[in-house]
Amino acid sequence: MRRLFRALLVEDNPGDVELTRDTLEASKVRIDITVAIDGQQALQMLRREPPYADYALPDLIFLDLNLPKISGREVLAEIKQQAELRAIPVVVLTSSDAELDIVKSYDVGANCYLTKPVGLEAFQSIVRSVENFWFTLVKLP
Repeated sequence: MRRLFRALLVEDNPGDVELTRDTLEASKVRIDITVAIDGQQALQMLRREPPYADYALPDLIFLDLNLPKISGREVLAEIKQQAELRAIPVVVLTSSDAELDIVKSYDVGANCYLTKPVGLEAFQSIVRSVENFWFTLVKLP
């Protein structure tokens, strides 16, 4: 039986959530996708705070930078500061192509930075590329 991979999608845009989920669910790889709609919820899940005490940590995190409550930048910094979480690869998938956002994301430990493309096919292609790389080629801890 094929391995089940777990992904945490931290995204507040319902359209991007649906598109990412649909693309990943159409994969040949078995992926369980959990969605956090803001940075606060993502950190609660990752820290296994109530009501997420039984949350299974993900193999990969898709992280938008522009989130309500706690920004994606703060979430990324927190993930990479915690020993239990820092080995989880974080793919920043955001609308920002600002050089400062890119540099700061890598400075605090992003494993990959991708700008969300405009258009359905381009977006699906990016998500499939991430999926193929992280769930097929890379050996995850």
